[in-house]
Amino acid sequence: MSRFTITRRTVAGCETLEDLVAEEEPLQITVDGFPVAVVMRTPGHDEDLVRGFLVTEGFITSLQQVARVDLEHKKNHALVFLAKGVVFDQSRLSRNLFSASSCGICGKASIDAIRQNYEAASSGFSLSAEVLLDIPAQLRRAQAAFDETGGIHAAALFDSTGELLALREDVGRHNAIDKVIGWALSEQIGCEELVLQVSGRVSFEVMQKALAVALPVVSAISAPSSLAVQFAQESNQTLVGFLRPPTFNLYAGAERVCFREE
Repeated sequence: MSRFTITRRTVAGCETLEDLVAEEEPLQITVDGFPVAVVMRTPGHDEDLVRGFLVTEGFITSLQQVARVDLEHKKNHALVFLAKGVVFDQSRLSRNLFSASSCGICGKASIDAIRQNYEAASSGFSLSAEVLLDIPAQLRRAQAAFDETGGIHAAALFDSTGELLALREDVGRHNAIDKVIGWALSEQIGCEELVLQVSGRVSFEVMQKALAVALPVVSAISAPSSLAVQFAQESNQTLVGFLRPPTFNLYAGAERVCFREE
């Protein structure tokens, strides 16, 4: 966190004080000598960010394809070296240029192209509505950086019992997702029976990143976009929006959420 001297206006007048602000710095990701992307992120858990980004953006299919990630060579640079025999597909670079926008890739043809890269989510996972309703409180209690700055996104992974497995925070909501997915991949934890909870809204790209690691349920405090709903329906994913106890909306995959009979 960075400290800045600010002027705050209150009902009693103006006061000068120090305020904590979330860090934001660029990270250039280079794979076998090819510059892939520059992401604006909150420093920390950078290796998880790189791992998650490479998988969820389709540059690699598993961490076994990566020999090492060098974060020490130069500040704000991540040098990725692929394993022997793995050839970097430069055609992925053009796809990534489009996904850099805040809304992700737009258009039905693009959705079809992405869906062809990943299988639909499995139908076997389920969780209770009571577990789902407990998740926002857990998420909020674990948001240490948000407590200090009030301006940072969070993404977390929960199991079917509602246990918080990992949470990551970042100024970029997609970065927070990549970080927590990168953690799961590095810990060799399968995502097929987990819930991805995010602190903001859900775009098409959030659903795409979840599907890349077979996450069946994506839940958000805020709203989904129309493309996110469409993608979830086509990919057999469960999409929860406006999760604000005691209510929530199910936009797709409602069969995975079990309601207690009154």
